Amino acid sequence: MAGQKLMNAVRFDGYGGGAAGLKHVEVPAASPCKGEVLLKLEATSLNPVDWKIQKGMLRPILPRKFPYIPCTDVAGEVVEVGAGVENFKPGDKVVAILSHATGGGLAEFAVAKESLTVPRPPEVSAAEGAALPVAGLTAHQALTQSAGIKLDGSSPRKNILITAASGGVGHYAVQLAKLGNTHVTATCGARNMDFVKSLGADEVLDYKTPEGAALKSPSGQKYDAVIHCAVGFPWSTFEPNLSANGKVIDITPGPSALLTFAFKKLTFSKKQLVPLLMIPKAENLDYLVKLVKEGKLKSVIDSKHPLSKAEDAWSKSIDGHSTGKVIVEP
Repeated sequence: MAGQKLMNAVRFDGYGGGAAGLKHVEVPAASPCKGEVLLKLEATSLNPVDWKIQKGMLRPILPRKFPYIPCTDVAGEVVEVGAGVENFKPGDKVVAILSHATGGGLAEFAVAKESLTVPRPPEVSAAEGAALPVAGLTAHQALTQSAGIKLDGSSPRKNILITAASGGVGHYAVQLAKLGNTHVTATCGARNMDFVKSLGADEVLDYKTPEGAALKSPSGQKYDAVIHCAVGFPWSTFEPNLSANGKVIDITPGPSALLTFAFKKLTFSKKQLVPLLMIPKAENLDYLVKLVKEGKLKSVIDSKHPLSKAEDAWSKSIDGHSTGKVIVEP
């Protein structure tokens, strides 16, 4: 059925080009294979990893075959199910995370694995749901797995620093950290300080001020963990601000971060840098969707763009100053 249907999509045919490298095409919609569902997409969210793939920055670990339809975070309606699918049927509203290897989110239809698809209740809009997968799961894993924080508030109170707290991962990390009984210091630009405070941050630093650049807590707190969502801070900036066993969890580790990680391990330092590789799990995505439903977590939408103007969304994401998430709606 759907395999014969043509759909509008946006793709790139090689590395580089930025927004100008995106092409609007009409291609056949795929059919779901065993364990897969075909979705009519209602919203797709962009993440920095999407345009980093286009730039070739992840070529060593995510080599591309072209042409490639980018983006992985989607929400939509199930229109067809493959063999063996038990938990979904046509008409179900869902949120899913696609594989970066296959992509597919900048289109009218996409195929998702049942194992990485979760129900979307009526209280959660398509845009709110599509915003969650990469950014929300990264924040969740950084806090729970890397920083050891229990989001039910039962763990001992910790002091947390979250950099770039108004961005996609950062705005979720602030909210989840507060659910976990933490004292949150956050950095962002001056225009977003009130916004980050509204998310629950206890202290907010303008990263362009001397205090913000030095990451110093206004109340003199030493950080038990740093959820590092920004770029450009050397280890020497973090170290004096960490508690005795403090960790810096770097969600976008570059070569220098990996060298610091190795050095700290080899020297048995109590202060550690932890590179984060997010591993998507459906149960965690379902948990986040339910938090949004219950009003305990907000997906903040920076802007919405039609698929016909995906270039605008792409440029906005590359610009790096979005407040919350950038959404494309087919």
